[in-house]
Amino acid sequence: QVQLVESGGGLVQAGGSMGLSCAASGRTSNAIMGWFRQAPGKEREFVAGISRGGSSKYYVDSVRGRFTISRDNAKNTVFLQMNSLKPEDTAVYYCSATFRLGPVPTIAGRYDYWGQGTQVTVSS
Repeated sequence: QVQLVESGGGLVQAGGSMGLSCAASGRTSNAIMGWFRQAPGKEREFVAGISRGGSSKYYVDSVRGRFTISRDNAKNTVFLQMNSLKPEDTAVYYCSATFRLGPVPTIAGRYDYWGQGTQVTVSS
């Protein structure tokens, strides 16, 4: 069983930067890791995903070039660096993990473990 705990959310002005971390209680070096977000009244949306070794990274078009996902397998931690933040990035951000074989999924249902979420608010 893996437990995921996000940290680093908060309030930031538009154009600013923020970093999120997700620490796993168990070994996640052989798990695909992802970040999702959910704004009020909207469905949970894929933001970024990273392969087991970290060599492959995927982003939703709206954050590509602004967000960077990375991981430290020795520390069982995944990161999301967010730059040039926009008010539309405001959401609860969730860390997720899956041990299923295959490419990095972009659908929430393909992930088996979730953190509790951390609020990111970008003011205009």
